[in-house]
Amino acid sequence: MLKSQEQLPDCFYPTQPVLIHPNTPTPKHCLSLSNLDDQKFLRFSIKYLYLFKKSVNLDGLKYALSKVLVDYYPLAGRLRTSADHDQKLEVDCNGEGALFAEAFMDITAEEFLELSRKPNRSWRKLLHRVEAQSFLDIPPLVVQVTSLRCGGMIMCTAINHCLCDGIGTSQFLHAWAHITANPDLDPPISPVHVRHVLKSRCPPQVTFPHPQFTITSNNNAKDNSTHVDILRLLQSQPLVPTSLTFTQSHTLHLKRQCVPSLKCTTFEALAAHTWRSWVRSLDLSPLLSVKLLFSVSVRTRLNPQIPQGYYGNGFVLGCAETTVKDLVGANLRHGVKLVRQAKSDVNNDDYVRSMVDLLEDKTLKTDLSRSLVISQWAKLGLEDLDFGEGKALHMGPLTSDVYCLFLPVVGDLDAVRVLVSVPESMADKFEYYMTEFLSVEENNNGDHHHHANGNGYHVEDHNGNMVN
Repeated sequence: MLKSQEQLPDCFYPTQPVLIHPNTPTPKHCLSLSNLDDQKFLRFSIKYLYLFKKSVNLDGLKYALSKVLVDYYPLAGRLRTSADHDQKLEVDCNGEGALFAEAFMDITAEEFLELSRKPNRSWRKLLHRVEAQSFLDIPPLVVQVTSLRCGGMIMCTAINHCLCDGIGTSQFLHAWAHITANPDLDPPISPVHVRHVLKSRCPPQVTFPHPQFTITSNNNAKDNSTHVDILRLLQSQPLVPTSLTFTQSHTLHLKRQCVPSLKCTTFEALAAHTWRSWVRSLDLSPLLSVKLLFSVSVRTRLNPQIPQGYYGNGFVLGCAETTVKDLVGANLRHGVKLVRQAKSDVNNDDYVRSMVDLLEDKTLKTDLSRSLVISQWAKLGLEDLDFGEGKALHMGPLTSDVYCLFLPVVGDLDAVRVLVSVPESMADKFEYYMTEFLSVEENNNGDHHHHANGNGYHVEDHNGNMVN
């Protein structure tokens, strides 16, 4: 049986990858990206991994993909730099196609499930590597379907983040699955390619502060005494993934720390708790200002509203900010209030329009230097994907990074898995701070290896061994 730190065997590729084109003619035009799409922060592909107990017919998968790409034709195009502005991107909707690779790996679904909680570097074998000069040369959609010894399959998809957000990726994958399983039925939602609804105003009107961003000039020189580039510090060390699953019972324990004076959502409590635990683990100067950045959908916040099915990035980053001393020294309620305020700040049309206008300035960059970034995958329905042979046994990212993911838990709608990579020297501390509240409340003992077994709580050490 493979252990979670073990390498996966190599993939065998019986054929060369192929390009899947839309199966009927699609509009041939240039699609401008909105300022929300075009942020340098989003110039990467969202990489999903699905494990299925039973393989889906590959010819059926490819045919359904060619059908779904008719509606989602920008995913069959190619990114390029705008002729009008070398800092802006656009999509050449040329129908060139999505890249589809078939492979075989000598492993069973059960063996992969054993190690599915912690991505390691060898998982990258499960997605065909495109040899490309730059990010622009990689097709916006790359798929690899890997057949397993037991008759199961692993599907990995890489979807360009400039073209869509998490809601858009889920909408596309569900449309593909729907057509595969029900070839004669149209998907429930059709994509709407109208990115002008997020067009900047002329002239731009920046009417709010936007602490999510910083200018790329020498802005750091002004205050070296309290400026530490946490991101650089983290990335200069070997990183290991940490994975912690919070059931509804655990998040209720967290929320209980905030009542009666403050009622909060699961996201607010878990985001504030994760941010606080992460900062506590880093041993930073008490006076250092730290940020939490997290995605907030604006699809229903604009006037007029973005239409249902809008295909593009429809989110902005909320930003909570405080000093290390105030975040760590206060109780959880303080962090929750900051997260709630950050959500409230972005919750109106004027704020979103101001941010879109601000992003006309291409010297801006997202301030990642002292931020924990949380991306919410847990409420997108990603785990419900079914191509006709049953839902996935596992759904998660292909890789783990310094950005934190809130992931769905297959079989438990109310649970959230927190996945983030941290330096090896910090992993035990982070896991301790993340789980300490359960020890205090349930067992009245500080050993994080022993809590809440009765509630199904589990944590793994950074080698991937279960420690509950």
